[in-house]
Amino acid sequence: MLKGKKIILGITGSIAAYKACYIIRGLIKQGAEVQVVITPAGKEFITPITLSALTSKPVISEFFAQRDGTWNSHVDLGLWADAMLIAPATASTIGKMANGIADNMLITTYLSAKAPVFIAPAMDLDMYAHPSTQKNLDILRSYGNRIIEPATGELASHLVGKGRMEEPENIIRVLDEFFSASAELQGRKIMITAGPTYEKIDPVRFIGNYSSGKMGFALAEECARRGAEVTLIAGPVQLKTQHSRIHRIDVESAQEMYEAAQTCFPTSDVGILCAAVADFRPETVAGKKIKREKEEELTLHLQATQDIAASLGKIKEDNQLLVGFALETNDEQQNAEGKLERKNLDFIVLNSLNDAGAGFRHDTNKISIIDRKGREDYPLKPKQEVAQDIINHLIAVLTH
Repeated sequence: MLKGKKIILGITGSIAAYKACYIIRGLIKQGAEVQVVITPAGKEFITPITLSALTSKPVISEFFAQRDGTWNSHVDLGLWADAMLIAPATASTIGKMANGIADNMLITTYLSAKAPVFIAPAMDLDMYAHPSTQKNLDILRSYGNRIIEPATGELASHLVGKGRMEEPENIIRVLDEFFSASAELQGRKIMITAGPTYEKIDPVRFIGNYSSGKMGFALAEECARRGAEVTLIAGPVQLKTQHSRIHRIDVESAQEMYEAAQTCFPTSDVGILCAAVADFRPETVAGKKIKREKEEELTLHLQATQDIAASLGKIKEDNQLLVGFALETNDEQQNAEGKLERKNLDFIVLNSLNDAGAGFRHDTNKISIIDRKGREDYPLKPKQEVAQDIINHLIAVLTH
């Protein structure tokens, strides 16, 4: 699947830079076109002449190639590539990428890249384990970058631990699998709801919840990456979409999300209901801000909102799939199974607020997938990886 793919290979100042030669040879052997962008520190470990001989392309390192006005366009590079791979990626480069410090050609190219980005860290075990490095990696994951975890082994310091860059053949396999997966949902139309809903009390107050929308947005990106045309119905969140195959509809209230879902689902192959929709809304909404000075106490009369999952379950056709989510605080299994049956779902994703690092506002999640055949549990993972697990299960259901 790498044949004809255009790959930017970023090389930074690590002893593992020599492995870039094997990565280049492996990528080219599979038919890819490779353009190397190397940092000044990277050139201390491997020469541009060697890299240019392997790629048959000039190696890019500086903004200006000559002193006659000729310059290297990081924007053009970002548009050219089908993928960008930084291998090895040092702690310094990872920190700059996470914080947008564009002081070299590699970082400016990364910031301009439209294609998926893969990062293969390489550093000493204590540097890799340091909280600042781990935080920067979490930031990069939250941007949608894919981290190729380092291996455990002997390092340049002769210590043994995690921090050794993954072997070239495994890095190439990750890219190959990525492009192989990109056609799995080709031609499918998938509707996804994400985020919270806000139910107005008056012009400045509302009933809401803590949902960040991160899980739903990760699912949308994963479906689009695998070839689907995605309609993302998003509640009020600050997140942005990246993939061009995602059509976003912004809503605020449960009623608006219900109406959008009712419109979109009949023409969709799959509906994934990841949003944390309010179950109740105020019966009346004040036209003006309610003043505390005029009210000794405030009583809100609430009424149930439209049940989006149940309504879509009633109109679901035999050739459609409907996936629900259950965020529970008690009796998790029983509540999830009940929701699966009542709302005519094909499978349900369960997570519990009793699990540390799972649920609202976290970049990680811990889930179980429950269908009529049983339950499969997954460990705590970044939400991008959780999205992969969910979509893998979806594809298995679609296939069989």
